Amino acid sequence: MKFKRVLLKLSGEALMGDQGYGIDPAVIDSLAVQIKDVVDKGYEIAIVVGGGNIFRGLAASANGMDRATGDYMGMLATVMNALAIQDGLERAGVFTRVMSAINMQQVAEPYIKRRAVRHMEKGRVVIFAAGTGNPYFTTDTTAALRALEIGADCVMKATKVDGIYDRDPKLFPDAKKYDELTYIQVLNDGLHVMDSTAISLCMDNQLPILVFNMEKEGNIARALNGEHVGTIVKGND
Repeated sequence: MKFKRVLLKLSGEALMGDQGYGIDPAVIDSLAVQIKDVVDKGYEIAIVVGGGNIFRGLAASANGMDRATGDYMGMLATVMNALAIQDGLERAGVFTRVMSAINMQQVAEPYIKRRAVRHMEKGRVVIFAAGTGNPYFTTDTTAALRALEIGADCVMKATKVDGIYDRDPKLFPDAKKYDELTYIQVLNDGLHVMDSTAISLCMDNQLPILVFNMEKEGNIARALNGEHVGTIVKGND
């Protein structure tokens, strides 16, 4: 499957590198090089980034914090990550725009669908920050929602493993890797690709999800070119 416009979903943890917390500049620089490569070839890229490397609302809620408050704090963490990615991309020579679902005009544009699409058509990378702007929704759901709104061909979920396995390959050496799955298989087998709301949204609109290893240089370009990378989740057709 070849794609022209994609939404790249990054977890906040992916930005930590080996530090265990915060943002590793080396990870940002590596990501920027890969994205510049595909943007220069004419592909249109949007990014949704999580905030788990700085703050995770669900974990705070489990420790007694009000869930909505924790989620809003997590949204602000995604803005910090988005600005870090923007800085890395622009140092690499890629024009970007950060669009936030929470109004903060000093650092980001407000999210407007038509403006986001126009930015991408002009070759700019658009980074969506602050989730959906609502508590109780994850950045996985944000990724599915924004991808559908901008007419993306695929959600590319960047991870630290080379696809979807039936169990954790770091703990079980005999774990089985899937090359292709259906949405129903992911939901029925409880495979933690994205949360169930995001999977259902993609399933209802036949939006493919590609899970791949972002730490292997060139994987983004290979996936966009139609090479077999990672695991694809799609319908039965």
